[in-house]
Amino acid sequence: MRVRLNGEWLTLRDGLTVADLIEELGLKRQRIAIEVNRSIVPRQEHAKVQLRDNDEIEVVHFVGGG
Repeated sequence: MRVRLNGEWLTLRDGLTVADLIEELGLKRQRIAIEVNRSIVPRQEHAKVQLRDNDEIEVVHFVGGG
């Protein structure tokens, strides 16, 4: 399946959930927000939301600072 991740096309295996994608990308769950097709996916839903061909995914990293 092909998805657009932060504006770049990426080919992934079929059947991935948002949680699977986070793990495959090696991201820390505590410091990110995920949006699929312009809707934020709550953290408790990551394992339930299955990605589909042509989904548009945005990953936002939170950065502390002052």
